[in-house]
Amino acid sequence: MLATLDLKSEYIAEMQTAYIQANTNGRLHDASEPSISPLNRGFLYGDAIYEVWRTFDGVIFAWEEHWLRLQKSADALFMKELFSKEYIFSEISRTCSAYLNKSGYRGELYIRLQISRGCGSIGLDIGLADKPEFVIIVQPCPELSEHKRREGLRLTVAKNLRRNPVNTLNPAWKTGNYLNNILCLREAKAEGSDEVVILNINGEVTEASVSNLAFIQEGALITPPLEAGILVGITRSLTLKLAEKMGLRVIERAITPDELPSMQECMILSTTRCIAPVSCIDSVNYKVGHETLTHKLNEAFLTYAHSSAKAHPELMVL
Repeated sequence: MLATLDLKSEYIAEMQTAYIQANTNGRLHDASEPSISPLNRGFLYGDAIYEVWRTFDGVIFAWEEHWLRLQKSADALFMKELFSKEYIFSEISRTCSAYLNKSGYRGELYIRLQISRGCGSIGLDIGLADKPEFVIIVQPCPELSEHKRREGLRLTVAKNLRRNPVNTLNPAWKTGNYLNNILCLREAKAEGSDEVVILNINGEVTEASVSNLAFIQEGALITPPLEAGILVGITRSLTLKLAEKMGLRVIERAITPDELPSMQECMILSTTRCIAPVSCIDSVNYKVGHETLTHKLNEAFLTYAHSSAKAHPELMVL
């Protein structure tokens, strides 16, 4: 009987998290339903920008920081007519409420906003676009498993592709074009790894597919500089500040693959995973566990995130 109840609970939990809520230009709907025109430029050309937020204690974390980065991405793509921050927040709140009512889920949320240049006649000229369109997606925030949190992630250096140079499609812009990341991650997955380490055209370490990278070397936190060709990560920026408060030296500099064995710890930094430990990059192993600086930084990050949630009840969406 107990086994039956356990299976039933697992089934209910799966049903609660299977549904994904979407909001297309103000229309709430199941994310499995089609909602944009085939002429949407985000669909046709990747002519779009996006941001991802997560909640802590039901409160959207780093709302202002992500919005500022969204604006910078819009400016870089000459998308001048963004929706107002107040309007988008109200639509995110509506979407979260709809998701909670439909799914019954009460955990932390993943919130994705994509804004495209809109529709229009087929052609690359941005003057053909009519008006911006948006899509909001809400689902449970993906959590790193306890096993991976304890044992660490396995990474592989991509050998066939390099990161987009900053003077082409700058990785600092969060656009709708992620083929570079997708193909690099495919290579790592084919090797049996969890994530990828992407090098730039100079052969320097940049970042993972959707996460920044940082290392611990002789008590210092070392991370590739923005000039290497990386996303200006919100979690990365906060981690650098927390590391300084903990008394660590913070160094932003170029890192080459032959330096990887000299690092004692490695971590990935992202909105959904926060600060996650890396156990190895190819054959190079790194320290993991509760005594590492990676773990202590993540604990400090979580403390900051929960404190931020208490300080911003106006950003509550649960």
